[in-house]
Amino acid sequence: MLEDANLTVGQVAKRCGVKVSTLHYYESIDLIRSWRNQGNQRRYKKEVIRRISVIKAAQKMGVSLESIKHAFANLPNNRTPTQEDWQHLANQWQAELVARIRYLEKLKNSLTGCIGCGCLSMKNCPIYNQDDHVAEEGDGAVFLERELNR
Repeated sequence: MLEDANLTVGQVAKRCGVKVSTLHYYESIDLIRSWRNQGNQRRYKKEVIRRISVIKAAQKMGVSLESIKHAFANLPNNRTPTQEDWQHLANQWQAELVARIRYLEKLKNSLTGCIGCGCLSMKNCPIYNQDDHVAEEGDGAVFLERELNR
């Protein structure tokens, strides 16, 4: 089994189009796994290439590493995603992407008004948020967040 782990960190980095430090980071947060040879050098199994490809594809869709890690943790024996697994993950992440798009569209349409931050720097802020009364509702851009989360 460990004899299958014969790819060097440099080979994997080159094949996947990532930096060696990226592989080290992915390993440190348990997204990928390596084994050590007798010289204490990292070695990877071939399937790590698919795993990294899934990570990169998900990141391009805006999926966080935390979400990717959670998805991988749900795979039996923490295996490399199969084509069927990828389809399931893609459907799940597509729903997240649609929600993010809706949020960004609302944000785009709400950028010109008062955001309820309490700064009182805009001419219309005292009208909407006189004496910063929305501070009781939370930190930051309260009006904007309220609008975006509807």
